Amino acid sequence: MKSLAIILALSVQVALGSGYIVKLKADKALSSDQALSLFQTNDVSLNQLSIGTYYVVNLKEVGAAEISRLKNDPRVEYVVKNEIIKIDPMVTDPAMIGEGEDGINDPDFTKQWALKNDGKNGTKAGVDLDALESWNVIKGDKKIKIAVIDTGVDYNHPDLKDNMFINEAEANGKPGVDDDGNGFVDDIHGYDFANGDGDPMDDNKHGTHCAGIIAATHNDLGIRGIMKDVSIVAVKFLTARGGGKTMDAVKAIDYAVKMGVDIMSNSWGSPASSGAKKGRRGEPKFNKAIMDAVKRAEEAGIVFVAAAGNSKMDTDKTPFSPANIPLPNVIAVGSIESGGKRSSFSNYGAQTVHVMAPGSSIHSTVPGDKYASLSGTSMAAPYVSGIAGLILALEPTLTPTEVKQRLISTSLPQENLKSYSISKGRVSALRAVQNITN
Repeated sequence: MKSLAIILALSVQVALGSGYIVKLKADKALSSDQALSLFQTNDVSLNQLSIGTYYVVNLKEVGAAEISRLKNDPRVEYVVKNEIIKIDPMVTDPAMIGEGEDGINDPDFTKQWALKNDGKNGTKAGVDLDALESWNVIKGDKKIKIAVIDTGVDYNHPDLKDNMFINEAEANGKPGVDDDGNGFVDDIHGYDFANGDGDPMDDNKHGTHCAGIIAATHNDLGIRGIMKDVSIVAVKFLTARGGGKTMDAVKAIDYAVKMGVDIMSNSWGSPASSGAKKGRRGEPKFNKAIMDAVKRAEEAGIVFVAAAGNSKMDTDKTPFSPANIPLPNVIAVGSIESGGKRSSFSNYGAQTVHVMAPGSSIHSTVPGDKYASLSGTSMAAPYVSGIAGLILALEPTLTPTEVKQRLISTSLPQENLKSYSISKGRVSALRAVQNITN
């Protein structure tokens, strides 16, 4: 019986339901009385991050006069909405199933056309990541840490548990104690910012699916990740319903920086608002709090991979955040299907999407020791995160800019993709690790 593939589309709808974020200027600090005077409410939470001091004011209704008053206060750097970003499930085509590859005993590998496309069942032979060939060069390294910033990860999944990051101080410490002194209690495999605790278990499935694409163990069980050896840091900010607050995303990125990850894999986002007047395009207005966090990752030398979005949009005209934030560490990823065409749902941009990778009918891990086929740029992004991990495992001194350029310059040119990304083709793990350019 054929399983149904599910597409997890990144929603283009952003709702203001959690108030707004106020960032103070660097040299400003508020006493409790000063905070009450500034915000005129006690419904405020303080967030001291490495990138600054933030207050979240949890009022659903905020008038323009109130926002203006705060923006004009000399202690305030900026005020932005604490937006809710959602991921929405939809049903699409049956999963692709092939014949398998000699010497690989992971039983569901036959469904992983992105790793080995044999041209069966409607696929096109050779349209894949050249994964098997790349594994003859490098299969990864446990020293490479990749943060999956998402709905969490099922760290007990038999195909993932051996490639999960383990915070040894917390794992061997006392429950309820911040044993490593990083400000987070019991963060053994990562942290849950949606619920404010040290257990980033996935209660959706999206994050576990993304993690499996990168890191499913080569253990003759289930599937294979693009990396055989890696350490996945589970950073949860999206809830079971697939929504997450902007401030929680900022805290998630800040935490991943603190944990010293090499790569952040981000399969979430929303269209950036426009600064244009009616009838004119103008410059995109990215959420300043998200930009601050991504900039902090860039300063820390971290590659920031992001899904380009699933709204069939030209992001040269309608930018998507965080994928199109103009920073040198950001890599925007569009999706292709098994025949080599752009996935019908995928955003694209000749100047704003950097690379294209498999994202349609992708078979991977989901919670409860299970597997499922899902589609979206959400699936394409972790493939690129994994290939970036292979590059860094082989050449650990490369900067994020150099990794980004390597992925672009080594992509395999493809005539039917040339208008959709800067790379004008699809990524290749083999060409990336061998630095084969045209």
